[in-house]
Amino acid sequence: MSSEARKIYDEAIVIDGLNVSNWESDAVFERLRAGNITAINATVATWENFVQTMAHLAAWMRRFRERHDIVQVKETADIHAAKELGKTGIILSFQNASPIENELDRLGLFLALGVRVIQLTYHETNLLGSGCWERNDCGLSNFGVDAVREMNRLGIVIDLSHVGPKTTMDAIEMSEQPVAITHANARSFCDHPRNKEEEALKLLAEKGGVVGATSFANFLPKGFDSTVEDFVDGIDDMVERIGLDHVAIGTDSTHDQPLEFWHYIVSQQGTKFPSTFADGSVPYTELSFQPKGIDSPAEFPNLAEALANRGYRAEEITKLLGGNWMSLFERVWNV
Repeated sequence: MSSEARKIYDEAIVIDGLNVSNWESDAVFERLRAGNITAINATVATWENFVQTMAHLAAWMRRFRERHDIVQVKETADIHAAKELGKTGIILSFQNASPIENELDRLGLFLALGVRVIQLTYHETNLLGSGCWERNDCGLSNFGVDAVREMNRLGIVIDLSHVGPKTTMDAIEMSEQPVAITHANARSFCDHPRNKEEEALKLLAEKGGVVGATSFANFLPKGFDSTVEDFVDGIDDMVERIGLDHVAIGTDSTHDQPLEFWHYIVSQQGTKFPSTFADGSVPYTELSFQPKGIDSPAEFPNLAEALANRGYRAEEITKLLGGNWMSLFERVWNV
């Protein structure tokens, strides 16, 4: 890659807006350092209840004690520190509000433990609202409205990536703070239920939010044939729709996850996926869900070069790689 693109990348704060890799794999963390990733939004829970989530958080506390290549991120200063120290900052997050169960007070507890991002729903309906796989989206529940208000008060970033269309709009309208879609593309760019409708993207941007354009293969038009150039097409598309200041990156990486992960991740989705998704007849553990050229975090500097080749200036690339996430975190976390 060009020395100019490499310099832009190495000087930037690089943030992956969503990563759900196997946290027991040393190789996952080694690749993050090889790619000079400053921070990641690391999934702690998807379907888990309160007790199960506390066990996952305990495991993260152990990792923070034992690993010398990561730091816990509770505020933006920790991300700057990670950059200076050459470590990876870990932003703890939930992809579902299921861990709070029916107790709003648990939001404050999870904040105290360092959880800084919570997605309202994961694919299906929970106590807060509807997910993107539901046939009927009833919008935010009364409990969901209260949860949004409490997350605003506490300074927890609201994520709407897997949330249904009506619940997404309700949450954006209800929230007094800007919200995030950490890992999704536009539905008209790639017609998939996980990608987001135009009206939601525009309203989110109008209220100061940020969208992490995702490189996950299923959400790109060419699927598993995608390259880094196809991902940049998605970034271009999102920038054109909502403006560069509201666009970032969320890979939705699943590196080193075993087959059991794929069984679990669809465990509460009924028949919405074909049985071959996780029954072993399709070798999902052998597939790369990331585009060629950036299918490992170690290759992430290639994204800076691809963006530069599209005509993005240095300051624009810096915003896309992590600067826009930093702006959102500074605004929401510092309430």
